Amino acid sequence: MTIVKRVTLPVTLALFLAACGNGQEADNAVAGNTAEEAGHGEAEGEHKGEAAKEAIVLTPRQITAAGVQIVRPSVTGGGGVLTLPATIEGDPQGTQVVSAAIGGRVVSLTRNLGQSIGRGQTLAIIESREAASLKAEVEAARARSALAQSQLRREQRLFAERVSPEQDLIAARTAATEAGIALRLAQQQVAAAGGGGGALNRIGIASPIGGQVIARSVTLGQTVAANAELFRVANLSQVAVTVSLSPTDAGLVRPGSSVTISAGGRRSTARVSFVSPILDETTRQVQVIAIVDNRAGQWRVGEPVTAAIQLPGAGSGTVTVPAAAVQSIENRSMVFVRTPTGFAATPVVIGQASGSNVVVTSGLTGREEIAATGSFTLKAELGKGEAEHED
Repeated sequence: MTIVKRVTLPVTLALFLAACGNGQEADNAVAGNTAEEAGHGEAEGEHKGEAAKEAIVLTPRQITAAGVQIVRPSVTGGGGVLTLPATIEGDPQGTQVVSAAIGGRVVSLTRNLGQSIGRGQTLAIIESREAASLKAEVEAARARSALAQSQLRREQRLFAERVSPEQDLIAARTAATEAGIALRLAQQQVAAAGGGGGALNRIGIASPIGGQVIARSVTLGQTVAANAELFRVANLSQVAVTVSLSPTDAGLVRPGSSVTISAGGRRSTARVSFVSPILDETTRQVQVIAIVDNRAGQWRVGEPVTAAIQLPGAGSGTVTVPAAAVQSIENRSMVFVRTPTGFAATPVVIGQASGSNVVVTSGLTGREEIAATGSFTLKAELGKGEAEHED
């Protein structure tokens, strides 16, 4: 009964209007409502179809299995950016050469390449006659110092009993002081050579800093000369990036300026620590050094990177993304933005390229998480979804 009412009510209304001489208007009204509803249905269907095509549903496990790396866009201030190639270098204050202070035969090596070492820990043990001589001098100086101290105590007692004159006490005190100086000198000579080592004819070579062994130029049983390099130890919790700027550009950079280091989808923020006050005699460029936190170990010494130095100024900021994050879909530049259920293909407007990055002038705020490495896989997945939708 309800269905009959819904169908016949418009017909009755139309007949009533026709009887009043408005039949044409009624027909137009009914036709217009029908067309509007049909058009609304088609638009809604198209909207849903487009949303379905641009959305990719993936679980976190599927994202990891597909090799998709998620990064955040880089946002820099509005004063402009200087983008140039650079190279990761070891912090000059964090790299030490460990050498043999005396010649001899290497009888023990405690660390290999890549292994960690603490400050003061032994890297190698050298056996030599010079080591025996140095340690023997320490033992002799210790014995002379003990004897001098014993004589000083005897003279102090005799002087207190008024048996020995004061000059004998002064002479004993002087001899004890000289013996103590000789002992400390002998001990410092052993320490300068390395110290420790166990046996009388062995010297241990200790690491002056904590870090990683990055070079080893000696083998077990090898005879080395004095001052020969044995190891190189580097503390890589901080690395340096050095760039060369023209005097004009260098005048815009100050210590503390923000620097974005990027390569292969990886990104770090650093601060300028040094702007050279003089020009390089050969290149006539200004050297600028930034220190990068590398406690995560993501940067390797010698690796080429792109350094983007933020210049002072005002503005809304510049958004940059890795070039690998941008895909061309239907002649439009798209970036895959992370969503709770996967990714959404988001249209963007691309600006100037900056090394391995590109500037996004529209479409992103910089607060999103986007797919960098592996975004081509998402493009392929999106294309497969479109094909299924067409079928």
